[in-house]
Amino acid sequence: MKGPNDPHRRTAEEAGAASASVRPSGVAEGVRAKPAPTEAQKVLPSPVDRSAAPDQHEVAATASPPGITAKPSEAEPVPRPWRKWLLLAGVVIGLAFGAYFFVPWLETALNTISTDDAYINGHVTLVAARVAGHVSKVLVDDNYRVKKGDVLVELDPEPYRVQVAIKKAAVDVAQKDLAAAQSQVRGLEAQARSQRWKLQHAMEDVDNQIALLAANVATLESQRAVLARAQADFRRAQELLPHKAIAQADYDQDREALLVAEAQVKQALQNIYQTRASLGLPAEPPGGQNLASVPPDLDQTFSSVRQAQADLIQAAAQLGVIHSFLVTPRQMVENFQKQAPGGDIDRLFDELASKAPAVGQAEAKLQQAQRDLDQAELNLRYCTVVTDIDGVETGRNVNPGDNVLVGQSLMAVRSVTEIWIDANFKETQLADLRIGQPVRCEVDMYRNRRDFEGRITGFTMGTGETLALLPPQNATGNYVKIVQRLPVRIELTNYNPDKTPLFVGLSVTPYVYYKKPATGPHAGDVLQPLASLPAGPVEPKP
Repeated sequence: MKGPNDPHRRTAEEAGAASASVRPSGVAEGVRAKPAPTEAQKVLPSPVDRSAAPDQHEVAATASPPGITAKPSEAEPVPRPWRKWLLLAGVVIGLAFGAYFFVPWLETALNTISTDDAYINGHVTLVAARVAGHVSKVLVDDNYRVKKGDVLVELDPEPYRVQVAIKKAAVDVAQKDLAAAQSQVRGLEAQARSQRWKLQHAMEDVDNQIALLAANVATLESQRAVLARAQADFRRAQELLPHKAIAQADYDQDREALLVAEAQVKQALQNIYQTRASLGLPAEPPGGQNLASVPPDLDQTFSSVRQAQADLIQAAAQLGVIHSFLVTPRQMVENFQKQAPGGDIDRLFDELASKAPAVGQAEAKLQQAQRDLDQAELNLRYCTVVTDIDGVETGRNVNPGDNVLVGQSLMAVRSVTEIWIDANFKETQLADLRIGQPVRCEVDMYRNRRDFEGRITGFTMGTGETLALLPPQNATGNYVKIVQRLPVRIELTNYNPDKTPLFVGLSVTPYVYYKKPATGPHAGDVLQPLASLPAGPVEPKP
């Protein structure tokens, strides 16, 4: 502790007194000096003054201009107003940045429903071999972009070319067989035509025989009348001859006429017997009936008619026309006449010949050979494996020299245009979701540089657990309720794969603006309506 007689203390007090009495011209008007210390302060200086006196003295000795003695510790600091404005500007900028980021976040949180459990999904086409063969070329590799119809793999076509040649030869043989069958059927057609006319002629011949029988019976009656007259003339001649009333010559003439008449009657009777025999009838009709009496259906039951009918049935059967023997010959002829278009029998037989079983069988064999040829040519085309969609090739697992089987997967092609987003929303978020609601999608791949617009297009009929391969069995008693998630399908509306491609499996954060009106097809619905698909058979055919 320093005493009052300390030389350093006295030097500092003297310097302070000098500075108080003299005001330098270089000091600003805003800086005012401290009032002079009192006697008590001179006698008992503060600890600060005592401790700081040597240092202040040194500073004053080195920093004060020549001729000016000042005490720096007793002067107030110079005010700086630009600091206040800088602080105010920082506060304003901070509020602006906070409003710029916080207001959109708050607006999105209040007007949207979102989830971070969403990802890109898309169609994938598995390229498989349709025929077995040896791989000769593989023209693409993984990540190649291809379009519909591009060749991906080529198989060795030589074995299938041989099969095509064999099938072509079989088609030629079938064509020759068809021509032979058509020629044979034309012969059957001519035979059927002949048998048909033969049947009709047989019935007409029976009718002629019956008419001839009637004519012979009439001739018999005429000859019997002549015989009766000859008998009467001869009896008169016998009565007149003893009386010499008639000449001997006239008597002989009458007797000769009687003999001729008797012979003619016998001849007419024999003709009747012959005609009846040719008709298959007894010489004398039973029951004393007239010699001209015949059965009413003799033209249908006569043997020659039946034979002609049988020949016609045989010929018609080879043309595909089946007749029964229970049908009468006249009915058969009438049926042919009815079936003929416009009554043209020739046209009818032409149609029967074209539809004959032999021709149909030959045509069927030709069609079978042609289908075999088509299959062989199709297998030959299948040696060139092409893509059916536009996309990007991936998952190649085939190389030249491999032997592939039918249905073996060679690679996959994923579409770059037919993609969508599967968003797994919680079941507590589904109450306000509807088809057609607008969606803003943030893809982690592009972060905040690109947003994708879309719309809800449907809801999956089941949560992820129920559609799993091994769904949970909650009936066992160890059920623990957890919030389920339902896949919601979102279609993109402004997607351009050439500028901003999306890849299957990328993470997405969708924001559904459920307060905005739904638009597009089926807007506002939860389930899509029935699809307009072609209706098939309800029950399987036996």
